[in-house]
Amino acid sequence: MTSAGGAERAVRFGIIIPARYASQRFPGKPLAPLIGASGRAKPLIARAWQAASAVPGASGVWVATDDARIADVVTGFGGDVVPTSAACRNGTERCAEAAEWLAERGHALDIVVNVQGDAPLTPADAVADLVHALDADPACGMATAALTCSPGTYAHLRSDAEAGRVGGTSVVANAAGHALYFSKRLIPFVPAGEAEPHRHIRLHLGLYAYRRAALAAYVATPQSALERLEGLEQLRFLDAGVPVRVVGCAATWDCIELNNPEDTPAIEAVLRARGIE
Repeated sequence: MTSAGGAERAVRFGIIIPARYASQRFPGKPLAPLIGASGRAKPLIARAWQAASAVPGASGVWVATDDARIADVVTGFGGDVVPTSAACRNGTERCAEAAEWLAERGHALDIVVNVQGDAPLTPADAVADLVHALDADPACGMATAALTCSPGTYAHLRSDAEAGRVGGTSVVANAAGHALYFSKRLIPFVPAGEAEPHRHIRLHLGLYAYRRAALAAYVATPQSALERLEGLEQLRFLDAGVPVRVVGCAATWDCIELNNPEDTPAIEAVLRARGIE
């Protein structure tokens, strides 16, 4: 990063992957197997770790969990685990707790990056872009990533909606690039007959960068009504009036998250197409 005087300064960032076993839609999801290009199955948490470990410049990658089964799998493939409380209600609260645990042990971070454990197709370049954007926008306490839907991703989201499944999250932002709203529905509304409707929808990726002070303020703020209704933790920032920067991502593949068991074939297809073992 470049300071106002033109000198380069290092921003210390680390990646935390929050993982919990008790998911209502997909219990045990972090341990769900995903088959890659070689035909070998790896648990979801291992693939999320693999994606996070490809990010250059990170001080470290840690899985934050309260579940011994997940912790055992992570240490089994050589990953680092931060123990967190079962009282954490979402990944952001888990990241906040993990960041404090790390700081107490000499790993204080300027920026904490949350790579969600159900997003094994996260582009490594997007993390660096997110850290840079947050560092350059002092008005924002948090930044997150989004990309314009491809026809394939849009079709996947529409299929989920039509089947009554809760799939990916979409986001709309203002001209300054700050988030207006996030929803598990497709937003904005696109009228029937609109040419290339996918071009109007931005898929929110499971990727966040926070300033440590914003994380501390987050856990001290009560859950908002919109957060509870949508089940989207980032809405607490918006409800509290904290600007959230939305950073564009230019992935050339469909960044599908493992929200439901039905997402498995689509993710495995991308793993095969990209030659990821």
